[in-house]
Amino acid sequence: MYIRDLDLRDYRSWPNLHLQLEPGITLFVGRNGFGKTNIVEAVGYTAHLSSHRVNHDAPLIRQGAQNSRVSMTAVNQGRELTTHLLLKPHAANQAQINRTRLNSPRELLGVVKTVLFCPEDLALVRGEPAERRAYLDTIIASRTPRLAGVKADYDKVLKQRNALLKSASPALRRGYQDDEGVSALSTLDVWDGQLAHLGAQVIAARLELVDALSELIPAAYAGLAPESRPAEITYKSTIDTSDREVLEAVLLAELGNARNREIERGISLVGPHRDDLVLNLGPQPAKGFASHGETWSYTIALRLAEFNLLRQEGSDPVLILDDVFAELDAKRRQKLVHLASDAEQVLITAAVDEDLPDNLETSHRYEVTVRDTDEGRISEISAGDDSADDPEEQ
Repeated sequence: MYIRDLDLRDYRSWPNLHLQLEPGITLFVGRNGFGKTNIVEAVGYTAHLSSHRVNHDAPLIRQGAQNSRVSMTAVNQGRELTTHLLLKPHAANQAQINRTRLNSPRELLGVVKTVLFCPEDLALVRGEPAERRAYLDTIIASRTPRLAGVKADYDKVLKQRNALLKSASPALRRGYQDDEGVSALSTLDVWDGQLAHLGAQVIAARLELVDALSELIPAAYAGLAPESRPAEITYKSTIDTSDREVLEAVLLAELGNARNREIERGISLVGPHRDDLVLNLGPQPAKGFASHGETWSYTIALRLAEFNLLRQEGSDPVLILDDVFAELDAKRRQKLVHLASDAEQVLITAAVDEDLPDNLETSHRYEVTVRDTDEGRISEISAGDDSADDPEEQ
């Protein structure tokens, strides 16, 4: 898969941008803050309906604009599809494929597939479980878009259940002693059933994914750090997952066992929102025990395993390397380039040429600069010496 055309309007620092891209390695060079990452962020947003930099859409709309638009044409094994996303800061986003309006932007999932590696990915190893859960859920959504809807529904139920545990705490504590307590407990029973039904599907999908990654991640890590301890991953759940056929029943039973504690604390303590992907090096967890170099190698291995898994199930996803070379030593830079060199399309950003490894051979190069206007600072782009065609410069 590769992106052939990319159009942005009022996306962050870009009033307008049109790029015609090709397979191979495309490099965007520009100082920090000039807008190069905004380009690859827009590609990733179309693939995952989320940004790797912010948790909501408002910062994606250029200052003073009412909305922003991201359009791109993806070529997948000769088949072309054009996606359009209209981002609105205070209303629901809208999406199209070719000229067909979609009922929900979620219907775009799977049309464009990307794997993005950026410095923030260190949080996959060093950060909290939420980072690793998001890693799993993002891959699941790319492989099986339907399950993105299941996860979204689970999050809604979880939010409603937590709201009940907090707002109705006095009634829940009284239990069946009065009508208000009976009503609150009856409502909690309903949320428990929905949470167990949806949560079991989320856990099952994660377990299946961990099975698929259990060899890919250690292999990728061994290729990056052959002298290090072996990598191993396991899924840690709040419920017994030994029998995957009865996950819903087990989850529902655990919710019952934890009910008194949840009422006391006013929060849901059982479910996939409390699970974790455990990353080990030898017998020890990587978090807290891995060296700086081992942490980087593990982080890269997680993304390369994601790339290889998606490749096995179809065409290559677009590989995006956002400002990563500046953070890596020369050895890891060269290994990353070697491993990425056979991807169908790679998009790379870098602040300066000195950050780039010696073995990087780019097909196309663009220089990103900025210009101050009455409407604020805007980004501009021009083709480098090794690019055959100039993009439309704005």
